[in-house]
Amino acid sequence: MSGFVLRVLIFGLIGLAIYLGISKIWRDWTKQFRTDEIEERTRRRERDLKDRKTHDVIDLQRDGDGIFRPGDDDKDKRR
Repeated sequence: MSGFVLRVLIFGLIGLAIYLGISKIWRDWTKQFRTDEIEERTRRRERDLKDRKTHDVIDLQRDGDGIFRPGDDDKDKRR
């Protein structure tokens, strides 16, 4: 009987160690992917803001009928 309980405890400890190790690896990977995604998003945002300042970009605004058209202030940017 004590051999059976000892065997169950050993397998339980091994299973717990494997579970904790896998969960730690999972947390580390998802954390790294999340930070990479945030960095990429900020780089893309900065690039888009820089591109919007150029003279050849037209900002579209939704018109009364729901269609996007250039706004009045964009006419000055194109010249």
